[in-house]
Amino acid sequence: MGKSTRCLIVGPSWVGDMLMAQSLFKALAVRHPGLELDVLAPAWSHGILARMPEVRRALVAPFAHGRFGLMERWRLGRELAREGYDQAIVLPNSWKSALVPFLAGIPLRTGYLGEFRHGLLNDKRRLDKQAMPKLVERYSALAMPPELTPLSQRGAGGISQLMQSEPGAFIPPQPRLTVDPKAQQASLDRLGLKRDRRILALCPGAEFGPAKRWPETHYAAVARAKMEQGWQVWLFGSAKDKTATDAINQSTGGACTNLAGQTTLEETVDLLACADAVVSNDSGLMHIAAAVDVPVVAVYGSTDPGYTPPYSDKAKVVRLGLECSPCFKRECPFGHLDCLNKLGPERVLEVLPGVSNEHA
Repeated sequence: MGKSTRCLIVGPSWVGDMLMAQSLFKALAVRHPGLELDVLAPAWSHGILARMPEVRRALVAPFAHGRFGLMERWRLGRELAREGYDQAIVLPNSWKSALVPFLAGIPLRTGYLGEFRHGLLNDKRRLDKQAMPKLVERYSALAMPPELTPLSQRGAGGISQLMQSEPGAFIPPQPRLTVDPKAQQASLDRLGLKRDRRILALCPGAEFGPAKRWPETHYAAVARAKMEQGWQVWLFGSAKDKTATDAINQSTGGACTNLAGQTTLEETVDLLACADAVVSNDSGLMHIAAAVDVPVVAVYGSTDPGYTPPYSDKAKVVRLGLECSPCFKRECPFGHLDCLNKLGPERVLEVLPGVSNEHA
């Protein structure tokens, strides 16, 4: 980007991916002091972006999922042309996502090759998935000059090794969301929550599909074990997750605090930061918990922790690693979901603080 001072990021459409994108934002801020960074993203993500100090503004991407909307993209491109961006970095792989920066006439348009984007991007990078297995590495690499990518001829040491060995390079920074103490206390007061006992947060949802959801009965067993030790249990999720959180709460005799559907994303950030431990599926809430620096136990089934792990020193991953996983399917193609059903609560209890196996 040279002496550029203004950059537009075309952001991803999943909560977890947006958290991973913060590593890119932080990397750009380090490499370009004084950079003005804006993110074009779905409206739901703006609560998360508001907690990223590297982001100057969050701009609404007004496109329905799967819709082309040429005139909408043209109008948005014309609006953004007046902002004087020096560079755009396009994170989604679709050609539609690269269209708006092109229509805005942004001089440097960076992204990975894919889906007929040759004419829309003029700083095209080739993705070496073996050299960069993690999404956070792939995003962060786009902050680097093009001569440092692709990495295919630099061995399989990964982007971290490259960033340590190249002059002026760096390791991908960990995502870190800002917690607002005043807003946090306001949320606690509004919901009648107390911090007088240790808090276990459970996040049983996963927007992607049921193949990522650990059984509610297993979550309930973990909740009961913690409550026997005097902990309180808070259940998190969107309104869509309320069936799962209701089932867990019912299994514990209504002893949990069910917050599903009652909090905004910003409130969820502040409340997860109150937790002494979090147990979560591979989901956006797992990445939020990791980004507020609380201990996280992440349960993986159909997905790969080598690709989108919780990026935190306080996170632990639990998985069975069956021959059929990761399959990356929304539903188990064999109908048994053994990768999660057979991963018993004792496996999670082993790595949670202060709980022995006998409680499972």
